[in-house]
Amino acid sequence: MASKAKSGSKAAKAAEKANIDRFPPILKQVPDDQKQRYAALQETFQKRFGTKPAFFARAPGRVNLIGEHVDYCGYSVLPMALQQDIVMAVGPNPDKKLDLVNTGDHYDDFTTDVQHVEIDDTRPHWHQYFLCGYRGVVEGEKISEPVGMNVVTDGTIPARAGLSSSSALVCCAALATMHSNGLKISKVKLATDCMECEKYIGTHGGGMDQAICFLAKEGMAMHIEFHPLCTSDVKIPNGVTFVIASSCVEMNKAATNHFNFRVVETRIAAQVIAKTEGLDWRKYRVLRHVQEALDTPPAEMRAFCNKDIHSNAWTKNELCTFFGLTNEELNEESMSKNTINENVFELHDRARHVYGEAGRTIKFKKTCDEAKKNYEETLGILMDTSHESCRELYKCSVDELDELVEVCRNAGSLGSRLTGAGWGGCVVSMVPTKKLKEFISKVRTDFYSKTPERQAQVDHTLFATKPGPGARIYEPTNL
Repeated sequence: MASKAKSGSKAAKAAEKANIDRFPPILKQVPDDQKQRYAALQETFQKRFGTKPAFFARAPGRVNLIGEHVDYCGYSVLPMALQQDIVMAVGPNPDKKLDLVNTGDHYDDFTTDVQHVEIDDTRPHWHQYFLCGYRGVVEGEKISEPVGMNVVTDGTIPARAGLSSSSALVCCAALATMHSNGLKISKVKLATDCMECEKYIGTHGGGMDQAICFLAKEGMAMHIEFHPLCTSDVKIPNGVTFVIASSCVEMNKAATNHFNFRVVETRIAAQVIAKTEGLDWRKYRVLRHVQEALDTPPAEMRAFCNKDIHSNAWTKNELCTFFGLTNEELNEESMSKNTINENVFELHDRARHVYGEAGRTIKFKKTCDEAKKNYEETLGILMDTSHESCRELYKCSVDELDELVEVCRNAGSLGSRLTGAGWGGCVVSMVPTKKLKEFISKVRTDFYSKTPERQAQVDHTLFATKPGPGARIYEPTNL
């Protein structure tokens, strides 16, 4: 009888763990090192709305260790969640309004009726990212009478630095909307819905940011595969620390065309290879599906790039002739709304980067899993090679990023690369922990001290980090 009870207890614990793993956790204790911050946020909420918040929603930023610009091509990525995050204090609004406040001095307050939510993708202000997450849940769950919410938002993720501050804001808003409306939605569905609803503001990403935000585990990086979404934990090497350093060049994916244009270039590259190889090219929109149809490993697909896509830039007229389409038909088949006026496409180099980066990501995970002697050196080489491909083939680096990568390598990193799409933003470096202080000091001196603008930002844009937990709800009893 005792053994049966013990067995039942084990089964109950397993079921409880599976439930925790499936849904965002609801916790009663704010971490000790965050109590002061949450208490201040609670006080701000109380001063603004006259009552304490009902709960807090929290969503982390992320850093992608390797796998740049491949998720929207169907390939896996290897990010980790940051300790830096977006936190929202949330309470009910009896007037059926969304009353949104941000603790940042340069962010305006915003109020709208819950039934009249409009998102302007031409002017991506902070509150519109909230509205994306809100709409994603309301429409995805078919909520006919959503509740009103009072929200005070606080963030510690550097904005426009390639660390997913905007996606964390969307995810946190979705989490707050879910909990306010008494719903229970799985982490996987939340991640999928948030990826889709970011398109409201014009960002056509591949799902990495949302997946790591909801599915991250503390102390682990994560290998994420798509279609279907599948994750596995990756243990990072002992004795190394990842350091984030901002180039101090800001980039807003929703406010510029670079990101969405690369999505289109890889789509057209997939269609060119498919047509040349005798496939029904209209069925193909991502490079991974072409690779699978040709039954060829990603690394070997670079030979198809050389054979099927000439290395010079393609013009739109040339593409119309190649596919036998009018300009309008090409826009419909292959372009996105904000790229229809583009006329020059670097298909060969974009495809070569994607296939090479997909192979590097797989090798990075395999190297971590095998953990052979001195494998940190292999990981560093993969990171370095990734940056060179981003710079030379994908053209998503800028001079400041290249300068910072060089400074980090000279300061003692095992490997350094741009992260978070590029065109500004951050560099991630893998640094021997025993050399961490020396590394940070040298980067401060050799990069940040060069200009007053950089020096003014260094305290919040150069930091060591470790893998943090995923999104969660707090209903704290310890504030």
